[in-house]
Amino acid sequence: MKTNLMEYLPGVFQGIREYRTITAVQDADLDRVKTEITNVLKNQYVNELDKNGCKRYEKILGVKPMDTDTIEERRFRILTRVNEQLPYTIRGISKRLSDLCGEDGYIIRMDKERYILEVKVALSAKKNIEAVKSLMERITPCNLILSVTLLYNTHEIVSAFTHDELSAFLHSRIREEEF
Repeated sequence: MKTNLMEYLPGVFQGIREYRTITAVQDADLDRVKTEITNVLKNQYVNELDKNGCKRYEKILGVKPMDTDTIEERRFRILTRVNEQLPYTIRGISKRLSDLCGEDGYIIRMDKERYILEVKVALSAKKNIEAVKSLMERITPCNLILSVTLLYNTHEIVSAFTHDELSAFLHSRIREEEF
């Protein structure tokens, strides 16, 4: 709807050329302001983002758009990152870790009294530890101390082998390689 400030002037002033010129300029300015306000309000919602809104969210969230991305693809990537930051339960984190490491590829332990979240990645999923660290750093609440480490071989696992069998390996390999 186009703005018409002349309607707000008393009839006496509507015939004066200077007032017509002033209101015509102000009408155009107010139309631009209304359009910008509408855009700002729309850009509060990911599903209605325009190009500038996408650019702003991508900068805030650290999302790198590709040159070939459409607005819809950019919105989807932003929505994915926004949803990733929702607070997670241990069950939700376990589901994500299962996707990355497999069902038996991790151990998760929460010390509620000391606010420590400990994730140990099994040696079978060792190649995924950086992805797990990255994920956990993004989704873990800031009031928790996060520890992501490898789940090394323990005496219980290694005791199935004789000393002669183990002497063929370096200590670091016995500790850090999957048997």
